[in-house]
Amino acid sequence: MVVGSVALDTVITPFGEAKDMLGGSAVYFSLAASLYAPVRFVGVVGDDFPEGAVDLLGSKGVDLAGLQRVPGKTFRWGGKYGYDLNQRDTLFTELNVFEQFRPDLPERYRDTRYVFLGNIDPALQASVLRQVLSPAIVAGDTMNFWIDLKHDELMDVVAKLDVLLLNDGEVRQMADEPNLLKAANIVLDRGPKSVVVKKGEHGAMMVLPSGCFFAPAFPLDSVIDPTGAGDSFAGGFMGYLASCRVPGEAALRGAIVHGSVVASFCVEDFGVNRLASLTMEEIEERVVEFKKLTTFDLGHREGVGSE
Repeated sequence: MVVGSVALDTVITPFGEAKDMLGGSAVYFSLAASLYAPVRFVGVVGDDFPEGAVDLLGSKGVDLAGLQRVPGKTFRWGGKYGYDLNQRDTLFTELNVFEQFRPDLPERYRDTRYVFLGNIDPALQASVLRQVLSPAIVAGDTMNFWIDLKHDELMDVVAKLDVLLLNDGEVRQMADEPNLLKAANIVLDRGPKSVVVKKGEHGAMMVLPSGCFFAPAFPLDSVIDPTGAGDSFAGGFMGYLASCRVPGEAALRGAIVHGSVVASFCVEDFGVNRLASLTMEEIEERVVEFKKLTTFDLGHREGVGSE
C-alpha cells in the first residue's frame, strides 16, 4: 500500500516540455511497484483529474478504493531542469485539495503487509500507521521541509520504520553531519532498521546495523526527465521486497538493485510515460546487465603469493 501525493506536473528540461502530466509520489510508486505485486493506493484528487489517468492506474491492477475524489483542483507542481539534471528550480507548487488530505484507509486495506509512507506530513504518516494492523515492512520517505518544520513528529515516525528512504542532502540535514556514511549511521541510531540513501545518478547506499551496501546507478546514454525517479526507485524497492518469500538482508540488497533499475527506465521519458509501458522482461534484462557491470574477478597476478 502506498499513501502519497497525486499531481498534475509541468516539467521543462533541455529536451522538451510537458504540461499537466500525471505525477505525484503515489503515482510513480504505484506504477513501479505494480510490476512486482498488487498495489493498494491512497491519495486525493480534485474534480479536474483526468479520467484517463485513473484508467491507466486501473489497467496496471492498482486498487483505487483508497483514492479520494473531492471538489476542487488537483495538486499541481512545476519544475525546470538545466543540463545538470541533478538540480532543478521549482516554478510553482499549488497544493489545492492535497492541502486538506486526510488518509482514511478502506477497511480491507488495514491488513496490508507492505506499507510505503510517501512524502507527506509526518502527522498523516503517523495516522496511517495507527490504521494498519500488523505490517511486515513499513518504509517511509520525507523531505527537507518536514525535517525542519516538524522534526520531532517526523522522528517519532522514523523510529517506527523498517526502511527510511532519503536523498543524500536530507540524510545530512537530519543528522546535522556532512559525511554521508556518518550521517546515515546517525539516522540509523534513531530507530529505523535500515536507511537507504538515494544519490541520483551516483547510485544508492543502504546502511544496516550489520554494515553498508552500495549500488551504482545504471548508466544511460539518454536522460530526458528525472522527475519521479526517487519514487520509482521506492516502488521498485518495495515491490521487489513484497515479491520475496523471506525479506531479509539479501532481499534488501536485491531491492536496491531493482529500485535502481526501475528508476533508470523512469528517466528515459517525460513523467510516467516510460513506466506505463515498462515490462518485467525489460527489467530482468537490465538487472542482468546491471550484474555484469558490477561483478568482477580479481584474477591472478604473476608473482603474487609465490616466491
